[in-house]
Amino acid sequence: MRLDDRYVPYLQMAGLYHLARLNDRWFRLDEPLVSAFVERWRPETHTFHMSFGECTITLQDVAYQLGLPVDGRYVSGFLTDFHVYIDGGRPAWQWFHELLGVLPLANQIQKFAVNCTWFQETFGECPEGADEETLFADKSGNRIHIRWLPFVARLEEMGSYNWGSAALAWLYRCMCRVANRHVVKLAGPLQLLQSWIFWRFPGFRPAGYDAFSWPLASSEKGPRVQMARLKIDLLQARDFIWMPYSTPDVLQVVHPEVLEPRHTMLWWCVTSLIYFAVVEWHQVDRVLPQFGGVQPPPHPALNIDFLMSQEASERLCP
Repeated sequence: MRLDDRYVPYLQMAGLYHLARLNDRWFRLDEPLVSAFVERWRPETHTFHMSFGECTITLQDVAYQLGLPVDGRYVSGFLTDFHVYIDGGRPAWQWFHELLGVLPLANQIQKFAVNCTWFQETFGECPEGADEETLFADKSGNRIHIRWLPFVARLEEMGSYNWGSAALAWLYRCMCRVANRHVVKLAGPLQLLQSWIFWRFPGFRPAGYDAFSWPLASSEKGPRVQMARLKIDLLQARDFIWMPYSTPDVLQVVHPEVLEPRHTMLWWCVTSLIYFAVVEWHQVDRVLPQFGGVQPPPHPALNIDFLMSQEASERLCP
C-alpha cells in the first residue's frame, strides 16, 4: 500500500512512521534462507544455536531494523466478552462501522478477524480531497483482529505503546511454533528475521546490499534451503558480526530518537516480551558479545511456559 503524505502525521503520532516508510521498500522474502535459520532456533533459550555459540534477535535489532519504539506500555488487552468491553458497551461490529465507515462482507470475516485483502482493496488508495475522518480509516496487515479497535480509536495514544516488544514477541512465538510443533508454514514478521540475517551474517547478503538507509531493513533475493543449510553448518565466529550497528556509516543514518537512553537501556534487559496473550522471554544474557560483553559459561534456560503453568497450578491449589 502506497504511503500517502497525508497519512504521515498520524503515523508519527502512532509511533509507526519509520515502519511505514519501509512499505514500498520491503525486500522479497527468501523463505528457504529463513527456513534454514529457523531450524537452528531453540525455543527453550530463544536463541539460534550455531557451531560458534548462541546468537539471537534482540530489542536492539528491532529498533535499528524497523525503527519501532522498544519502551512504553505493553500491547495487550482484555478480550473476554469483547462485545461489551469496547467503548460504551456497543457491539464490536457497530464500533467497527463507526470507526471505518464501512463493514466487510461476511465472506471477508473469520470470527473476529477481517481478511487483509479487504483492507487493501477498500483503503489501498487515499482519495483526493480526503478529510481527517477519512484518513483515520486507513488500516492494514493477513487477517486483522478487531481487538485493534481500541488502539485505532485512541490513535493519539498509540505512540505510547511498546511496538518493538510486541513485534519481537510475535516473531519468537512463531519460530517456537515451527520448532515445537513441526508447523510447515512460517509466519510472523519474517522480514525482521531476514534483515537480521543480512546484517549479522554478511555472507548471506545479496549483491548491492551495502547501500542502506533508515530504517535499516531492505534488500531482496537469497539462496535455496540446501545451500543455506550447508553455509550455516560451516559458519565460524568470524562470519558473524557481533556489533553491526556501531559503524559511522550506520550511525549517520539512524534516527536520533532510537539512541535515547530510555530506549537503549532496554536493549540488554532480560525481560518479558508481551503481545496480547503471547509472552516470550528476552534472554540477552545468553548473547552478551552482541553488546560488547564477555559470555560466561552457559546456564540452564529459563522456561517461561513452565513458570506460567506453575503459577496457574498455585492459583488452582492454594
